[in-house]
Amino acid sequence: MTLSAAFVTNGRLDIVATNALARAVLSPMFHSDTADDQGRPNCARYYFLDPGARHFVADWDQAVTITTALLRAEAGRYPNDRALRELIGELSTLSTEFRTLWAAHDVRIHHGGVKSFHHPDAGPLELTYQPLDLPLSTREAHSLTIYTAEPGTPDEDRLKLLASLAATPNGPRARLSPSAADPRDRATDTGDAPE
Repeated sequence: MTLSAAFVTNGRLDIVATNALARAVLSPMFHSDTADDQGRPNCARYYFLDPGARHFVADWDQAVTITTALLRAEAGRYPNDRALRELIGELSTLSTEFRTLWAAHDVRIHHGGVKSFHHPDAGPLELTYQPLDLPLSTREAHSLTIYTAEPGTPDEDRLKLLASLAATPNGPRARLSPSAADPRDRATDTGDAPE
């Protein structure tokens, strides 16, 4: 998929695999101080704890509302997930916005839609997205999300620009290394990112 940004998240919203274009589109998340020691971002941690997220995501309020509801759904599915409880505790401690949204008890599952970004390299970017649940593990949920641009639009041109930047030798790496994967994911991780 050269003109589609594809990435896999687990239920905690850790990005566990990407293609080159997804890494380019989501580069502010990968370069954030909120990424883990292996450079793997977590969407919730980025949205709530990185001040730059409010500029990168065009509708930050909607993004954090949906993100919190997705985490609430995951907590219902896997109430004994220690890493999820730790993430919720961290966000509750460090983010007033998260505490407020978490207290609302909203639950959501992934649906398709449109996301708008203010990309530092490409400018305004409106992308259609569609998630697909992946049956990778009985211990946690995984989802493949694909971002595409409407053909013939400036957004498609901007996505092509990011694709060309991603293809350069100094561009973002196309895959997370196996060492960046969560040890619980390794049993089901083939090491291949979506292409």
